[in-house]
Amino acid sequence: MDKPKIAGNKPIVVELSAGQYAYCTCGESKNQPFCDGAHRTTSFQPEMFTLAEEKTVALCTCKRNAGGPYCDGAHTKLESE
Repeated sequence: MDKPKIAGNKPIVVELSAGQYAYCTCGESKNQPFCDGAHRTTSFQPEMFTLAEEKTVALCTCKRNAGGPYCDGAHTKLESE
């Protein structure tokens, strides 16, 4: 399985309105942490997620989290790749 590109070494904290979002899983998007279609040259697909209400969230940019768009601290264990 391909590894996604590490887009950052810390999460991006954003306040999002209720709605649906496309989280970048490939690490190639220029609009991190959101998908901009750059995955088309990779084997990855964006991950859709929905917020029922406005919320401040920390979204993963290292792309090594256990799954989902939310930071789980995996960036603290990054080794030089």
